[in-house]
Formats: sequence, C-alpha cells, structure tokens
Amino acid sequence: MKEYQPTDATTNPSLILAASKLNHYQHLIEKAVNYGTVQEQINSAMDKLCVLFGCEILKIIPGRVSTEVDARLSFNKEASIEKARQLIKLYEEEGIHKDRILIKLASTWEGIQAAKVLEEKYQIHCNMTLLFNFAQAVACAEAGVTLISPFVGRILDWYVANTDKKSFEPKEDPGVISVTKIYNYYKKFDYKTVVMGASFRNVGEIKCLAGCDLLTIRQV
Repeated sequence: MKEYQPTDATTNPSLILAASKLNHYQHLIEKAVNYGTVQEQINSAMDKLCVLFGCEILKIIPGRVSTEVDARLSFNKEASIEKARQLIKLYEEEGIHKDRILIKLASTWEGIQAAKVLEEKYQIHCNMTLLFNFAQAVACAEAGVTLISPFVGRILDWYVANTDKKSFEPKEDPGVISVTKIYNYYKKFDYKTVVMGASFRNVGEIKCLAGCDLLTIRQV
C-alpha cells in the first residue's frame, strides 16, 4: 500500500487470515485475544482483530477502510445492524471517527435493509458486497447506501463454468457489461451511491472499467 498509495482500502476475512499468520502482526493478535469478556472472547477477538488491521491500514491511506460484518449474519437484518454498530464502536475506541469507515454488508434483502437503517438512523456508511446483478444494485441505490462493490470476475467465473464459451474479450466480459450497466443507470437517474468495481480476473477488465467511480484492485 505504501508503494502504490491508494486512496481507500478494504479488508476481507481471507486477507485478515493471511496477514494473521505473519509474525509481523502478532502484536495485533495478542491485543485482539485479550479484548472482551471470557464468554464473548472469540467473537470479540475476531471483531477487534479486523478493526486493528483496519487501523493499521488507515495509518497509510488518506481515505476510508471497509470492514466486513460476519457473512453468517447476511440474512439477519437486526443482527447485522448490531454488529455494524459494534464495529464502529471498536474503531471509536481506537480513536477513529466513523466517517473513515465503510461497513461491508452482503447485498441480500436483509443486508440492504440493514444498510438503509445504518445510513439513515446512525449515519454509518455502508459498502454493499456480494453484488452480482442489476436488481441488487437498484435496491441498494433506492436504500441510499454510500457505496456498492459489484463483482466483475466472479460473474465471469460463472459464465466460464456454466456456458460453452470459455474465454471472453474484455469488452464482452459479462462482469464488465454488468458493472457498466449499473454505473450508467446510476448516473442517468442521479443516484449518489458510489460504484466501486471489484473482483477482477485480468488487467483487461480493469482497463475497460477505467472511469468507474472507484475500482478495488489487488496487487499482482
């Protein structure tokens, strides 16, 4: 991150797991494990660890970091709201204002409704993930969420696995087409929700979506 100097950043469970195995971050593991009561220690430690990694990232970037609500809560609106507020509280305990945080929620119906409450009632900004189709994108925009992360590569993966066509030029890539349609719809109807293309499989997809509001790109 220091080398490429991105504006914003995101975390996800697989990246947290990979980083947790490095000796360099053992001090974060120890701090997370010691957080919370004995009964709550496992859940509290995982939440705290995600927040601590987020805090480390915020030392590097000028913008916001996204932290994910446990995917097991994807179909539970109230539990998602509670978990999101807890994550924000943990950030505030570390001296980080909620305006620098995006709470990642799955774009299920319950997740979208949770985001609507978080945005309107608690002024907590949300990043809607696991977004694969136009209907989800429209529902997110209608809910007034801050940002969506429509997947590109995972849509391509599905087409490669389930159709006879096994390769696509970037401009005909179904994931690229999906995000382009969403982006154009948002601009046409003046939705304020930010479109951040995600889950790329090749550089061609990225180049085709240059001009999208934001792109989240991993180092290769």
